[in-house]
Amino acid sequence: MSSGSAIRGSRVGSSPMRPDERSEPAPRRQISYFCAAGHDSQIWFAAEVVIPETWDCPRCGQPAGLDPSNPPGKARTEPYKSHLAYVKERRSEADAEAILAEALAKLRRRRGRSE
Repeated sequence: MSSGSAIRGSRVGSSPMRPDERSEPAPRRQISYFCAAGHDSQIWFAAEVVIPETWDCPRCGQPAGLDPSNPPGKARTEPYKSHLAYVKERRSEADAEAILAEALAKLRRRRGRSE
């Protein structure tokens, strides 16, 4: 005697393999998007929605547009920047020296030294 489920090959909430005869699928339309790598992607949208100008290509991840002769360019990815790199963009060397001197003076006052 097996100890498995009485309903094999199905899961809770699964639907029948064929569409229900008593219902109709929602109206939809297929839109073609074209990326700079030459991929043509067919995306389905509901008939009543506003179609976006760009869509991420499912094959390469680059932006894709509606015009096959003028696809959008490759997305420029920013390299990872550390916190220090962002601080250096906002502060000059003179600012850094002044902040460091102020922090050291405050620390020395707390410790009871006045150097």
